Amino acid sequence: MDSPRDRDAAGRARNARPRDALGRPLPHGAAGEERAPEGVPRTPDEALTEAQRLLDAGRPFHAHEVLEDAWKAAPGEERQLWRGLAQLAVGLTHAARGNDRGAARLVERGADNVAPYAAAPPHGIDVAGLLEWARRPPAVDRPFLLRDPAADAAADPGPARRPRADSTGEVP
Repeated sequence: MDSPRDRDAAGRARNARPRDALGRPLPHGAAGEERAPEGVPRTPDEALTEAQRLLDAGRPFHAHEVLEDAWKAAPGEERQLWRGLAQLAVGLTHAARGNDRGAARLVERGADNVAPYAAAPPHGIDVAGLLEWARRPPAVDRPFLLRDPAADAAADPGPARRPRADSTGEVP
């Protein structure tokens, strides 16, 4: 007999199974990684900061969830951008899982979605850098930066972050 689907308080289907660091479902009752909460309202700056923090920690799947929330909440003129950012993070997730074909597809889709914003990128997003990153075959050991490090350095004098995730999900 099939068990009923997990649902949230609003009745939306949610998978309550625990997940590993790369978002793969684990059996019910297994110890999993803490998940990024869904549906958290964030400003674009907060979403980018949280997604970058998760990328820095080698958690691209969780970064994708933050970017997906931003996509769903974005005004119409920015929805394609946020969708593309989420797709790029999913592409990195697939690469970390060893799914090179899926990674290439998602990175290509993500790049196609962010490319129209290259001339005037909103929120300090490094669209040109993301497109350069996306043009190379997906690899988990390449930097994935949401913002231009120079722009981040101007806003935050701390060191520029270069997130990398290897197959263990650790940041080298």
